[in-house]
Amino acid sequence: MRFSAAILALVLLAACSKSVRKHTQEPYPRKLSAWNLFTGRLADLHPNDRVVPYDLNTPLFSDYATKYRFVWMPPGTAATYHATEAFEFPTGTILAKTFAYPTNSGRRIIETRLLVHGEKGWDTLPYVWNDAQTEATLEIAADPTVVHWTKPSGEQLTIDYVIPNVNQCKECHEKSKTNIPIGPKARNLNRDFDYVDGRMNQLVYWMRIGYLRGAPALDTVPRAAVWDDPASGSLENRARTYMDVNCGHCHRPEGSANTSGLYLTTEQADPMRLGFCKVPVSAGQGSGDLLFDVVHGKPDESILYRRMASVTPKVMMPELGRTLVHREGVELIREWIRSGGAKNCPAAKEN
Repeated sequence: MRFSAAILALVLLAACSKSVRKHTQEPYPRKLSAWNLFTGRLADLHPNDRVVPYDLNTPLFSDYATKYRFVWMPPGTAATYHATEAFEFPTGTILAKTFAYPTNSGRRIIETRLLVHGEKGWDTLPYVWNDAQTEATLEIAADPTVVHWTKPSGEQLTIDYVIPNVNQCKECHEKSKTNIPIGPKARNLNRDFDYVDGRMNQLVYWMRIGYLRGAPALDTVPRAAVWDDPASGSLENRARTYMDVNCGHCHRPEGSANTSGLYLTTEQADPMRLGFCKVPVSAGQGSGDLLFDVVHGKPDESILYRRMASVTPKVMMPELGRTLVHREGVELIREWIRSGGAKNCPAAKEN
């Protein structure tokens, strides 16, 4: 019996959806290809049906790696909109983020991290790509890998790229002792994306395909600034967004750095909680001989700047996910600290 094109398409769609969905519970596949997230040659990262690419206004810095993000949700389900936090995703959701570097012949993919919403919550799964770029294998604690690449400026860099282990992933993704996604928030997703069928705002597209519900009118949705694009926001907005994305998931009342009292999310309005004239909770190697997290107008006297500009263990912040200083990002924070004009903190007047 011959199938019509329409019936055949429905059969293939059902088979594809079932193939992705059946793995959203343990034990998880050892090979990335078994998830069926991509079609054709795996390294092309061509998304399978219902696997949707997306991007963020300002991404987390990861040693200058290029990132490719995708989301898949089970048929008939959708994420629930939230104005400030990550969306509430249905059980079975898969968030995939692939890290790569440009090469003379294209790109070299290093790892693909999956965040899988299983029956018991979100699981973090790091897959490491082989040298042939044909497959990636689940490695709970991967060894560092040497990466050589050339920045757009022409500068050549070599690093020992560190792939976080499962427990390290949890440190960043933890909120109130529970793993959650970090990036897919309304303010980060509120931007245009070039889809196969045309350019469209990502939130509008997600609603159109049934991946998002409960979103308000687009002109009322917050939009994060692009950290390196002055046209997207003021210096204050861009610096605050940069810290929110790179630091705020830990430095918040519900995060793993909650005891520091330094809260760096965009919602934080208290200058002291942002570090201004705030004495660190613990003085040590991280703070050096500096007295305050941030001193108005004086980046070189600010612990926040010192730690972001360092790669020394027990000093550098963020302490995970990078081995290099993000010089352009750190310069943005330097400008932000300087922008308010120099003021002495009350206790500093006596020193």
